[in-house]
Amino acid sequence: MKIGDYTLYSIVTSKFGLDGGAMFGIIPKVLWEKKAPADEKNRIAMVTRSLLLVSDERKILVDTGNGNKWQERFKKIYDIDTESVNLEKSLAKYGFGPEDITDVICTHLHFDHVGGNTKYENRRIVPTFPNATFWMQKENWALANSPSEKDQGSFMEADWKVLAENEMIQLVDGKEEFLPGIKIFLSYGHTTGQMLPRISDGNTTLFYCGDLIPTTAHIPLPWVMAYDIQPTVTIQEKKSLLPGAMEEKWILFFEHDPRYQACTVGFNGKHYYCESAVVISE
Repeated sequence: MKIGDYTLYSIVTSKFGLDGGAMFGIIPKVLWEKKAPADEKNRIAMVTRSLLLVSDERKILVDTGNGNKWQERFKKIYDIDTESVNLEKSLAKYGFGPEDITDVICTHLHFDHVGGNTKYENRRIVPTFPNATFWMQKENWALANSPSEKDQGSFMEADWKVLAENEMIQLVDGKEEFLPGIKIFLSYGHTTGQMLPRISDGNTTLFYCGDLIPTTAHIPLPWVMAYDIQPTVTIQEKKSLLPGAMEEKWILFFEHDPRYQACTVGFNGKHYYCESAVVISE
């Protein structure tokens, strides 16, 4: 798929699982399990899916997934699989390597979104993308480095400390456009200052949903996560976004849906829903 100056690729970086109850908040299991069946530990199947934007000047990666720095205990808890699919394999499929990436947009600093920023090399943590600039929202950076009790399990300093030491991080303040052709929607329901890219050429628009709408099952307004720090704000943000997305036929790109990369949105008089799946090279 091409939008404006960018050719777009869907990059799956891992498979993993999270508790279904946490993923769907107040929605009863009898409802959510129809869309996302749980395993014996109540985990639903998920992926980490990045978006690669390639132009003549840049190769931009949006989020980097779980990464592979995990101890075995946590790999079992989260059912993390980076053997059958991972960042390097997915990039290589299109002829790219980590050294080719010029920019990484970090939507927010939760471990399943930026774990691939760094990796182990000879027992040392090093940048995965040695030539990249890492773009992070100033407000989310502040929260990640001084998290509340609710947030602290989601942030892992190893995902960015070495980047800061090597002066590879650029902090973004507000909605300023920092890369050509990419607009930013700032979201505060899931976490403070989640920045979600929107790419448009006037004809086609793609919106990277991040953790505002992590899967197609989360499109209906009240279907929000217990992980969200302000669930009612998430609902309002979806309420402000989805009518225009439906009217203008935006493509919503899903970071965690194990089946659908992207779709357009419909409305049945009560709920918004995944109307038509859209395939992006993967």
